[in-house]
Amino acid sequence: MRRLIAALPLTLAAGPALAHVAPLEHNSFLAGATHPIFGADHVLAMVAVGLWAGMLGGRALWAVPAAFVGVMVLGFALALGGLALPLVEPAILASVVVLGLVVALGLRLPTVAGAALVGAFALFHGHAHGAEMGAAGALPYLAGFAATTAALHVLGLILGVALLRAGRAAPHVAGGLVAAAGAALAAGV
Repeated sequence: MRRLIAALPLTLAAGPALAHVAPLEHNSFLAGATHPIFGADHVLAMVAVGLWAGMLGGRALWAVPAAFVGVMVLGFALALGGLALPLVEPAILASVVVLGLVVALGLRLPTVAGAALVGAFALFHGHAHGAEMGAAGALPYLAGFAATTAALHVLGLILGVALLRAGRAAPHVAGGLVAAAGAALAAGV
């Protein structure tokens, strides 16, 4: 478990080996599925949602990640409809810092409030996916990035449960690392 915790910052800081997949060369689903994993900001936020849901337990295990995915789809639809959102990239970076701090502090909110918090950030994540879709077909692209987002949430849940078993402070440390990584991304480090 110590190795997993030690490797986490290195894994999250690793850059992609390739740029985004071109939908015309591969397919729109694959372009959508790979989009979230090529940005550290997206990966960190998605994993943090899963970590926090795991810490909250109960209905939050599924409701908080489901709220993120659902509102992310709404943000995607807004982008496709041409509705501009202000400060999309700063909001995405803020999501990494805030969600990391929420995990680090072990913030306990009712499930509805937790779902609303992650949903507020999900709107911006979804809008960014829509704005960066390029030549991909909307529905397969949406299915791809929604599936990857859900998988990253599940990864965060699994990591959260494993860290809780390793010690009560371990998930808090992981949240602090997420927040610190988000602050570094925001600072351009």
